[in-house]
Amino acid sequence: MFYGLAKGKVKIRDFEIEHVMADIQTLNERAFKRELEVTAVSAFAFTQMAEDYWIMKTGASMGEGYGPILVAPEPMKPENLKGKKVAIPGVWTTAFLLAQIYLPSFEPVPVDFANVFEAVKTGKVEAGIIIHEGQLTYPETGLHKIADFGQLWFAETGLPLPLGLDVVRKDLGKALAGEISTGLKKSIEYGFAHEPAALDYALQFGRGIGTATGRKFVQMYVNDYTLDMGQKGERALKLLFDKAAKKGILKTKPEVELV
Repeated sequence: MFYGLAKGKVKIRDFEIEHVMADIQTLNERAFKRELEVTAVSAFAFTQMAEDYWIMKTGASMGEGYGPILVAPEPMKPENLKGKKVAIPGVWTTAFLLAQIYLPSFEPVPVDFANVFEAVKTGKVEAGIIIHEGQLTYPETGLHKIADFGQLWFAETGLPLPLGLDVVRKDLGKALAGEISTGLKKSIEYGFAHEPAALDYALQFGRGIGTATGRKFVQMYVNDYTLDMGQKGERALKLLFDKAAKKGILKTKPEVELV
């Protein structure tokens, strides 16, 4: 997504762009403190920062028919997890929100996303929610897929599943926010046009995954919805917040205003 900006092929006025590489939980926490002008955040985390940030039309991570995966040591039904310990990759990740929507009441155990497999295999928890490239590599661990929240969502709604968003801080003003959104879109378009080089750049931050797995993962979540979530993506996002409110997870629904 950021290859064009990182390599100076796309400019936003004469601004110097500082790239902050961090896991999504860290970015969520920094955004809660308003430390970043522009950042990726979990869709769930956005509900707690809507007063300070606008959602950009571009940069969203949406899966159509796939998403975070629930794994366990042995085959089981999701309803059997009632009251059990389940590893979650962060309390404001969209994966945790989906688990609250689709699973019976369970005991969440926050674990760094990279350690979820270990928590499940060692018996610290009965099941765990896998995000990022773990969605592709979990079969290698011998664990069993209990549910794919993206499949559940798509079967129910027919819409893409909004997992991550790119947001821009409101104090920058709408004019500049719009320019940043346009610049990011151009950067994504540049990455699509120069995919091999862009992928090599992205894999530097891919936590040791191979090229084939990295390419597949990028293609899953950098797609047409990333260029512009459009009406379909916006509808999906509003529906996600509706479901969270109806479940009592959110007291109030945030306004979805795109720039």
